[in-house]
Amino acid sequence: MTLQYYIARRFLWLVLIVSLVFTGLLVPIDLMEQLRRLSDDGAGIGDGLRLAALNLPAALYQILPLIVILSTLALFLSLSRSSELVVIRAAGRSALRAAAAPAATALLLGTAALAIVNPIVAATQTAYEREIAGFRTGISSVLSVSEEGVWLRQGDGAGQTVIRAGRASLDGTVLFEATFIAFDAEGSPVERIDAERAALSDGEWLLRNAKTWPLGTSDNPERDARVELQATTPSSLTRAQIRDSFGVPSSIPIFQLPGFIAQLDAAGFSGLTHRVWLQTELANPLMLTAMVLIGAAFSMRQVRAGRTGVMVLSALLLGFGIFFLRNFAQVLGENGQLPVMLAAWAPPVAAILLSVGIILFLEDG
Repeated sequence: MTLQYYIARRFLWLVLIVSLVFTGLLVPIDLMEQLRRLSDDGAGIGDGLRLAALNLPAALYQILPLIVILSTLALFLSLSRSSELVVIRAAGRSALRAAAAPAATALLLGTAALAIVNPIVAATQTAYEREIAGFRTGISSVLSVSEEGVWLRQGDGAGQTVIRAGRASLDGTVLFEATFIAFDAEGSPVERIDAERAALSDGEWLLRNAKTWPLGTSDNPERDARVELQATTPSSLTRAQIRDSFGVPSSIPIFQLPGFIAQLDAAGFSGLTHRVWLQTELANPLMLTAMVLIGAAFSMRQVRAGRTGVMVLSALLLGFGIFFLRNFAQVLGENGQLPVMLAAWAPPVAAILLSVGIILFLEDG
């Protein structure tokens, strides 16, 4: 047990060192990218540093499998160079038992990242998206989904319009049981429209079975209300703005995702992307375990045996291949071409089985 703790402690230390190295690389690169993208919007060095700091947790969380496999390679290569790995094998421990400590540590690390780091990433991603939207449009988001239905906001300097709908189409451009409340520049309501259906067109909403109340110009809005079978009302929204307002699933904490998916379903939107993301996140600890086993499979041989560079390169290529396969399966799942559970769980499980087979063949065969 002492040996297992020793290996696990060294593995965690290497994970920390590799993470710090990537932090030193990512921050200046992201800073230059933020300044390049937002230079025309008046962003300065301070704004770029703030945006890079907000984007850093998500970047590190995304490359966590790469950090883990590099740490595994560094661990076993160092154990091999110091002949500690030879002593471990001479003591009767198999290659799988030697890899068990870092694999279990990676599993616990992935679980801790899911429970602690994921909400932090969600918070920083939300703040990052809000900052970016503020630079580009001056507003944070035009759409939100709640238990009461779908809420949108549109307008300009002359006033704002708040829109609520019981449900919407998959892309949010067709609203059902919609209510439009227009406000002037001082925030006073000037008009209310209830429509059975509202479809977004170029610069306007096409309304069906609409009833309009003149709130700002009438002393009796109900008396002066008018009912129209077909009507229109101006809109400053575009399909792209509504689509981008959904944000990315990573901006929602893992514990809130099931409830958010239920709200999407109730509002009429497709929650498939968020379902695939949820299952992929739940499978992430297994993916980290697979990265450890892949790294161990190609780096547990003695350094004196030669071909160390080839084995390290093979481990990295296989690790990148598994990472690409997971992302590809995730895309297929989001498009509905693969079942959600298969798209999320098959790549890490297959990677674990493959790496165990390689270890058994190369080391214990």
